[in-house]
Amino acid sequence: MTKKRKIDVLLHELVPKHYLMTKEEVNDLLNKYQITVSDLPQMIDKDPVALAIGAKEGDIVRIQRDSNTTVKSINYYRYVKKEKA
Repeated sequence: MTKKRKIDVLLHELVPKHYLMTKEEVNDLLNKYQITVSDLPQMIDKDPVALAIGAKEGDIVRIQRDSNTTVKSINYYRYVKKEKA
């Protein structure tokens, strides 16, 4: 019988840093850009990174990607939604 190895996707060099946002941070983000959560791109709750950070339906995830331009990093945001069966 083969033993399954669990791989931590967050340690892979191509996976940027992901952070669960607090309600206050989400409110600040939505007010800053005058948007609603439905305006954000989506991430499925079964995404390997969503599972690794414990993201659940309704959460907002901030993704911090390195940049090779004048700024050090850029933030992207994703709304976590339940995968349709």
